[in-house]
Amino acid sequence: MRFRIDLKIFLFAIIFVLTKQIHIYMLMMIFAFLHELGHLTAGILLKMKPEKLEIIPVGVTIRFKVDIKDINKKIGKTNLFELKKIFVALAGPLTNLIIIGIVANIPIKMVQQLEIIYANIFIFLFNMLPIYPLDGGRIVKGLIKIKKGNLKANHDTNIISIIITIIVTILANIILYYNFNIAIIFIILYIWILVLKENKIAKQKEKIYQILEQKY
Repeated sequence: MRFRIDLKIFLFAIIFVLTKQIHIYMLMMIFAFLHELGHLTAGILLKMKPEKLEIIPVGVTIRFKVDIKDINKKIGKTNLFELKKIFVALAGPLTNLIIIGIVANIPIKMVQQLEIIYANIFIFLFNMLPIYPLDGGRIVKGLIKIKKGNLKANHDTNIISIIITIIVTILANIILYYNFNIAIIFIILYIWILVLKENKIAKQKEKIYQILEQKY
C-alpha cells in the first residue's frame, strides 16, 4: 500500500498554531483518522484491498484497488464495486456517530466530553455534505450510477457539488460576519480547490463516456 502526505497539512497546522487553535485541529485530525479507520474496516470486511493512504489537511483518505470480479458483477446500470464503495463511504460517518454514542455514556469531564462530541459532529456533517470527493458526494454519485449510469452520475454529481459548495460558502460568510475565524476561510478555500479539481476531471470523463456510448 502506498503512503503520501499532502504538504498543505503543514500550512493548516501553522495557521491553527498562529490562531491558537492547534488543540482543536489536533483533536479533529485524531477523530478524522478514526473516521478513516471505519472506511478501512468496512473495505476489508467487503474483501477490498487498500491501495493508497494519504494524509490531507482535513484528515486521511484511503483508496482501494479495483477488483475485476466486482466490475463484472452488474448492479443496476453499474457494478458490485460501486455498491461496495457506497457502503465504505457510509462507514466513516457511521464511525463518528458510534464515537459520539460511546463518549456520551462514559464518565469523563464534561468539557472533554463536549469537545469530543462536537468534533465528531463536525466531522460527520462535513463528510456527509453531497460534495464530491467527500463521503456524501461519493454516496450520491454511487446511487446515481446504479440508477442512471456513469455519464449521468458524473454530470449530476459535479453540478450538485458546485451548488452545495456555493451554499456552504454563503453560510460560512454569514458565520464569519458574526464570529470571524480564519480557519473557516481556509476550510472553504480547500473545499473549492477540491471541487474545481473534480470539476475539471468530471468534464474530461464526460467526454470519454460520451465517446464510449456513441461507440457501443
